[in-house]
Amino acid sequence: MAKSRLHQVSELGQSVWIDFLSRKLVHGGELARMMEEDAVVGVTSNPTIFQKAISEGDAYDEQLREVLAEEDDPKEVFLKLAIRDVQDACDLLRPVWDGGAGQDGYVSIEVDPNLAYDTEGTIAEAQRLHELVDRPNCFVKIPATEPGLPAIEEMIARGRSINVTLIFSLERYAEVVEAFQRGLERLVASGGDPGPVASVASFFVSRVDTEADKRLEELGAPDELKGKLAIANAKLAYLRYKELHAGERWEALAAKGARTQRCLWASTSTKNPAYRDVMYVEELIGPQTVDTMPEETIRAFQDHGEVALTLERDIDEARRVFGRIAEVGVDYDDVVAVLEKEGVDKFSDSFKELLEGVRAKRGELVSA
Repeated sequence: MAKSRLHQVSELGQSVWIDFLSRKLVHGGELARMMEEDAVVGVTSNPTIFQKAISEGDAYDEQLREVLAEEDDPKEVFLKLAIRDVQDACDLLRPVWDGGAGQDGYVSIEVDPNLAYDTEGTIAEAQRLHELVDRPNCFVKIPATEPGLPAIEEMIARGRSINVTLIFSLERYAEVVEAFQRGLERLVASGGDPGPVASVASFFVSRVDTEADKRLEELGAPDELKGKLAIANAKLAYLRYKELHAGERWEALAAKGARTQRCLWASTSTKNPAYRDVMYVEELIGPQTVDTMPEETIRAFQDHGEVALTLERDIDEARRVFGRIAEVGVDYDDVVAVLEKEGVDKFSDSFKELLEGVRAKRGELVSA
């Protein structure tokens, strides 16, 4: 039988994760099927995804009744529901984690986004989530806000695996890698083993074009500049990844068993219907990276995606895109700053909706 397109992608060194977690996915056999047929080796999630999963249907009703008998706080109720999903998905993916020496097989759960600007609150919640899930293949997601950076360093120093999320800018990315490496150095200095510590740096891709294209339209810039900045941004990030995981400092950590913090491409579904629906997947295929896709993007790529090592192609053109974008008056630094704030706000809003959904479900079950 011919290998699927995504199996071919995995053979080029890129890991495929699905950006969706629900009870149905895990217990309905869909995740197991995707592991087999779509080369899926990891799962990411966020408050928006959980909000959809819990609000739709009755998959959580039985456990919700049990939880409500002993817990009234909506956030604690949600955590009990989410933790079980994460644990079950971790258990299903555990053979991948075991077989690949901890390279893949991870499931992510996110720190409350309302803590995005609270360093100590983020540290406390990240530690708690790791302890509640209690699986070696769990990633806790911490946003790459400025107050998030010390939290990332602290959790890595404690030997915890972290998915750094909501990265948009190249400058912030360098700060994320610095926090990661400082954390590893502290872990080693305290006698810890960096070998089991995994981390990914999650770049949100399509949203960059959504914001940049809007500004290009307002400025009356040439259409040929649209749909270009997101891919250029990711390509230059990968270049930084290779630079920052090289040299004496990194080699000293690698000699102790440390693994690189891979770039993860998130938000890879195409938001603009005028663009090819798999362009953010096709243009960013490269070794030692992760692409996390929603189910519809996985299906689209399996149907008509083109497989090739593209991530290090046209680097000079990527630099030119940055120059041309600046020339027409789009301020890159402002674009990425707006996107970070919007990203935190969106996840915070989703988390509030999620808790409202828990309250609504509670009301339904009590009155039933």
